[in-house]
Amino acid sequence: MTLSINTNNSAMVALETLNATQTELSATENAVSTGLKVSTAADNPAAFGIASQMDGNIAGQGAVNDGLSFASEVVSNTTSAANSILSVLSNVQDAVTTLGDDQGSATSLSQVASEINGYLTQIDTIARNSTTNGVNLLSGSTGDGIAITASNLTYVTGLQGDTATITGFNSTISSDVGSAAISGTTTATTLTDALGLSTGGTAGSSPTGNVFVTNDGTLSSASISSMISAVQQAIVAMTNVTSSLGANTKVLASMSTYGATLSDNLTAGVGALTDADMSAESAKLTSLQTKQSLAIKSLTIANGQSQNILSLFQS
Repeated sequence: MTLSINTNNSAMVALETLNATQTELSATENAVSTGLKVSTAADNPAAFGIASQMDGNIAGQGAVNDGLSFASEVVSNTTSAANSILSVLSNVQDAVTTLGDDQGSATSLSQVASEINGYLTQIDTIARNSTTNGVNLLSGSTGDGIAITASNLTYVTGLQGDTATITGFNSTISSDVGSAAISGTTTATTLTDALGLSTGGTAGSSPTGNVFVTNDGTLSSASISSMISAVQQAIVAMTNVTSSLGANTKVLASMSTYGATLSDNLTAGVGALTDADMSAESAKLTSLQTKQSLAIKSLTIANGQSQNILSLFQS
């Protein structure tokens, strides 16, 4: 090999090796410190782009899961209210049945009327209070003074923006009660109106009367059997509501479980694209550190060769 003071081939080779080693070492140190083999687009453009899209899907699915949780809370709250209303309706049936024994006493009938009105007040109060963030599936009006802004519940079911709607039950209840009601109802703005137990109710106000007996002890023209039948049909209507709520609860639970699984799968997919194998990176780091030390030593030796030229000119 020719000795030259202008060109030191050995030093250039050693320097190239050191630079290459240093570049690999920096990448490995970054992987060890971040836990990622792909942290920027420069590391792997394709993997970084796919992972970024999947990250967006993860965020979107998280929002979907939150919406499903909210829908589940609305349905759960409504179910509790419906069960409580069914319990009160049992008391209404008992009170209406006693009307048959009190037909000869206006005082007794008036007392029963007050009792029934109290039960109807409970029903409407429970219905109005089954409101979650402005959504109420039992109330017949969105303007009853309790911040009810929606009678239907619409929620997003997936990343593509598909939606599902649980329609408010007020109109369904009115239809289920149908001809069994003691007197026809017009627009059911309260639940007791929809159940056919009161008429002309005002949203946000307690019922002032029922369809069975007036406060002064006057029975309606309907027979006692018809009155009892009307209450029983109201119970059937609320039972249908609880059945529908139960079905929706199962659907939401299934979708929530799937949503959580999908989020986990997407997260695992991003990890497969970007996460570093820490055991492999640890071994690589040790190897590169050794190579770096050897490259520095080689460069030192190569640089020392130029000093040998001086010995050629010593006398």
